[in-house]
Amino acid sequence: MNLRALVSVTGKPGLYKLIGQNRAGFILESLDKAKIKTVVNLNTTKMATLEDITIYGEEDEIRLLDVLETIKANGGNTPDPKTASNEELRNFFREVAPGHDESRVYISDIKKIISWYNIIKEFPLFDEEAPAPIQ
Repeated sequence: MNLRALVSVTGKPGLYKLIGQNRAGFILESLDKAKIKTVVNLNTTKMATLEDITIYGEEDEIRLLDVLETIKANGGNTPDPKTASNEELRNFFREVAPGHDESRVYISDIKKIISWYNIIKEFPLFDEEAPAPIQ
């Protein structure tokens, strides 16, 4: 799976695709239907690639990439984060991220991960190989 160009921006909903860089910062395009382009300044805004995000585990951290692949492998069916109960969301997450630290992974985190999956499931990202890391 290749999630290197997809980022989450602190304080902004949704996901963004990194499309370039200029002196002011990084140029991002939203992945929603509006395809809004924006520039974020790294001195004032935090962003993280989905490939680098991890989830608190009871023993080791769990890579978001692994959770997204598990969701896809289980048929890609997710509860609706807007209407599902907290217990339904927690049970779903126990299946796709066994061993996550339930005291530090909040329902809001689970909702965000489900919404991210629902955004990216339409893209061929699951079929693309991630580029080899630069050494």
